[in-house]
Amino acid sequence: EGGRIIDRAVERPPTMKKQKILQLAKGFRGRAKNCFRIAINRVEKALQYQYRDRKVKKREARKLWIQQINAATRQHGIIYSQFMHTLAKDNIKLDRKTLSDLAINEPHSFKALVDRVKFMRGNGID
Repeated sequence: EGGRIIDRAVERPPTMKKQKILQLAKGFRGRAKNCFRIAINRVEKALQYQYRDRKVKKREARKLWIQQINAATRQHGIIYSQFMHTLAKDNIKLDRKTLSDLAINEPHSFKALVDRVKFMRGNGID
């Protein structure tokens, strides 16, 4: 109007916070990937899930190791709890990850450990 230029559609570069949020929202479905207000909420929830699941991952891995050790010890006639208790009593410091790996990849070495545990328990060797 009267020679005035109305500047309504000026594209400003996004702020660092906005860029960071939208970068984290890449791969989300719908407007959550490109609508900033929605992306903020979705990214925050995604980070909460990420934090929680880092702990769940460790928990699940430990459960798997225990199952594998239990299966291997039962093949040799001893249960998991007795096996672990006797190892601790005999001051054999092997963690569950290592024991699981031994049971799967080195069955003869694992059998030697089981035989040691049986000897310490007084059951003798089969």
